[in-house]
Amino acid sequence: MALEVGTTAPEFSLPDQSKNPVALTDLRGSKTVVAFMPFAFSGVCTGEVCELRDNLTQLKSLDANVVVITVDSFFTNGRWAESEGIEYPVLSDYWPHGATAKAYDTFNEALGCADRTTYILDEAGIIRSALSSQDLGTARNYSDYVTALEAI
Repeated sequence: MALEVGTTAPEFSLPDQSKNPVALTDLRGSKTVVAFMPFAFSGVCTGEVCELRDNLTQLKSLDANVVVITVDSFFTNGRWAESEGIEYPVLSDYWPHGATAKAYDTFNEALGCADRTTYILDEAGIIRSALSSQDLGTARNYSDYVTALEAI
């Protein structure tokens, strides 16, 4: 179950693929796409991060930051980002394992990974939309991101 629309997104500070800390407070002032991905290097997740990569210009034109969060280590995320040419932050929620995913009510206890959930935040960090797929094997619809961002 996703966090409620209209509430303030939980704060986080996580290492990106280069081990640089990225905090939610650093992203304020612009809209933000916070996309939780179950597993680096999996087919559906790779398809989604590449779709975000390929549409980054459009997302930036909508005044949106993009961050992806996995429970994989920053080493894994670094290799994944490098192999796919990802330049936006891919954050590691590895330790404590899944703490940020849990705070965002998107941690899958049975599998030890994040569920496929995206939060669209406004410039102040308020949740304006929560997008989830029906299961881990189903990608989210990119056009839903655009619709949610345009509505802010």
